[in-house]
Amino acid sequence: MTRIHDPFRRAQLAIAALFLFLGFQYATWVSRLPTLKTHLDLNAAQVGLLLMAGGAGAVLSFPLVPLVMKRLGSRRVSLLSALVLGLILLVLAVTPDYPVTLLVICLDGVAVGFLNVAMNAQGAALEVAYERTVMARFHATFSAGSLSAALLAVGVNLYTRSLAVHFVAAAVLLLLAVGLTQSGLLTQDQQAGSAPDATAKGEADSTAEQAEQREQPKQEEAPEAPKRRLPLPTRVTIWMGLAMVFGTVTEGAMNDWSSLYLKDIAEAGPEVAPLGIAVVSGMMVLARIFADGWRARWGDGRIVVAGSALAGAGLAVALLAGGVLPALLGFACVGLGVAAVTPCVYVAAARQGPEALALVAAMGTIGLLAGPPVIGFIASGSSLVWGMGAVAASAALVSLCATRIRWPALADA
Repeated sequence: MTRIHDPFRRAQLAIAALFLFLGFQYATWVSRLPTLKTHLDLNAAQVGLLLMAGGAGAVLSFPLVPLVMKRLGSRRVSLLSALVLGLILLVLAVTPDYPVTLLVICLDGVAVGFLNVAMNAQGAALEVAYERTVMARFHATFSAGSLSAALLAVGVNLYTRSLAVHFVAAAVLLLLAVGLTQSGLLTQDQQAGSAPDATAKGEADSTAEQAEQREQPKQEEAPEAPKRRLPLPTRVTIWMGLAMVFGTVTEGAMNDWSSLYLKDIAEAGPEVAPLGIAVVSGMMVLARIFADGWRARWGDGRIVVAGSALAGAGLAVALLAGGVLPALLGFACVGLGVAAVTPCVYVAAARQGPEALALVAAMGTIGLLAGPPVIGFIASGSSLVWGMGAVAASAALVSLCATRIRWPALADA
């Protein structure tokens, strides 16, 4: 109980719950893609279009997120988008046909876009307010959520193949988690070096607005600074965005296609197929638990370059070897290699300013949701082996982009 009463720990647990929520919700329905494919009688191209609908929703959310965040604050945006995502699982369990499912997944993408930006804004604000590095651990809880969802899918499949039973149980767990942790999220009254009660004075404004307030003297000295929102982003921000896109394409594709690869290509049984997500997520959880220490020892740039190279090479070797065991080993390399990519890029973007953070977070959402459908179209035109080969290439591109980024030197983790 003493840890809960500590303001930093209380906020840390509440924000971590958001990351856990998003990972769990997303992996819950993608782990049942084989069942959805069978139930709706879809081919690989239609599965790709289904995933593309989520990416389209994320694109639609991008221009709306800054406006809504400024009006409602990251705390309210986080809670409202989490509520929508929980309800979407309930709707997805009873969708009658493919067009309705496309619409539901599109709405899911919109809500994911909002929650992704809002929860990372909360995490960046916590690092600034308490001068402690925690972002990698937050992303570890996202992976833990994906792992938990995959294991739940395995357990449910042992007793029933019903999507309704699975998704209703998952939605109840998610909504309970949000209800228990919502009071710990940051509010606008919490400033660096202080930690008043989370319920002190109303709801929080967005982290971007807080950062702008801290930079107010600089803006007064340079009145033209706000105009930088309109032109194209800086070269550094572009490289960060590209690294984030390729990194989340790799991560999202593994979540979306690993089960189908094991089932259709490696010929694994239905009980084994969800283990693809479990292996990737499990390795990402382990790596992200220690990633802050690695960042302090070797630097963000080295971790991202070496890790993404390992992911690309490991997956490529696994695809060439074929079979269930090589696939699982290759998936483990991907989970280990890309684990630190998104936390490091988010931290680097946050140091460029709130606009860069919002843009990079949105690009990450777009990559996570829009990238996997491209893999589906490649698989439809050739085979899923070539589609997964594109994932390996995407991981390699992260290394290339990372060499163009000026990475910050972090303090102790």
